[in-house]
Amino acid sequence: MSSISLVDSHCHLDFPDFEGQLTDIVARAQAAGVGRMVTICIRIAAEPQVRAIAEAHAPVFYAVGTHPMNAASEPMVRVEELVAIARHPKMVGIGETGLDLHYTAETAARQEESLRIHCEAARVTGLPLIIHAREADEEIARILEAEHAAGEFSCVMHCFTGSARLAEQMLALGFYLSISGIATFRNAGDLREIFAAAPLERLLVETDSPYLAPQPHRGKRNEPAYVAETARIMAGHLGIDPEEFAAITTANFDRLFTRAAGAAAGAGEAGKAGAGD
Repeated sequence: MSSISLVDSHCHLDFPDFEGQLTDIVARAQAAGVGRMVTICIRIAAEPQVRAIAEAHAPVFYAVGTHPMNAASEPMVRVEELVAIARHPKMVGIGETGLDLHYTAETAARQEESLRIHCEAARVTGLPLIIHAREADEEIARILEAEHAAGEFSCVMHCFTGSARLAEQMLALGFYLSISGIATFRNAGDLREIFAAAPLERLLVETDSPYLAPQPHRGKRNEPAYVAETARIMAGHLGIDPEEFAAITTANFDRLFTRAAGAAAGAGEAGKAGAGD
C-alpha cells in the first residue's frame, strides 16, 4: 500500500470498459494510494446504476448530470430531479455539465439551457458543479460568470485544457482546475505552465478513466490507480515532493467536495471507535 493519499476526482466506473472488474479496479487504486474516487454519471437515466456502484464500494462516491454531448439526445433535466438525487449521502457533485463545441457545436443552445439548470441545482444543493468545456472558452466563461453573479456556487473545471485566460477567469470566481493525464503528455508544456501559474490550493487531480491514460500508460485503458502517475509527474514539474502534492490536492478535494470529506471523516471516527471497543 502506497504511503501517498490521493483522490481521483473524476472517473467513469459504470462504463463497459470496467464491467465485472470493479472490485479489482478499486483494490488497485487503493494499493496505489488512491483512497477515494468520484464516479460521474453522464445521463440521468443511468443514475441508479452509478449509485449502485457507489453503494457497493466504500471508497467510491458519485456525481450526476447530463453531459453536454448528451444534452440533445436526453430529456432536459429539471432542477428538482437533481435536488432529489442529491439527497443520497454518497452523491457529492452536480455534473458533469458544460459545453462541447468540438463534437456537438450544433446543439450549443440546448447545452447552454442544460448548463444553466445544473448551475441552479448547484446553488440549491450546495454541491460543487463539475464542468466539461471543449473549444468553448469564451462561451463557458460568459455563462459561468453570469450565473455566478446571479448566485454563487462552487465549481471544478474538469480535465482542464483551456487557455491561460480561461484559467484566470475561473480562478477569479473561486473555482478549481482539475489535472488529467493530458498534462503528462510531452506536447502539453503550455498546459503544465497554466497549472504551475495557478494557486496550489485550487488544483485537483483526476483520471477521467477509462480515457486519457497518463504516461507511461498512454494509449491504454485508464483507471483510477493511474492518477498516482499524473500526480507524480505534475509534482515533479512543480518542484514539489509527490507526497506533499498528494496531500495538497486531497485537502483541496475535501474543501470542494465537502460531503465526501464529511463521509471520510465519519468513517475514520467510526474506525477509531471500533478499535477502542
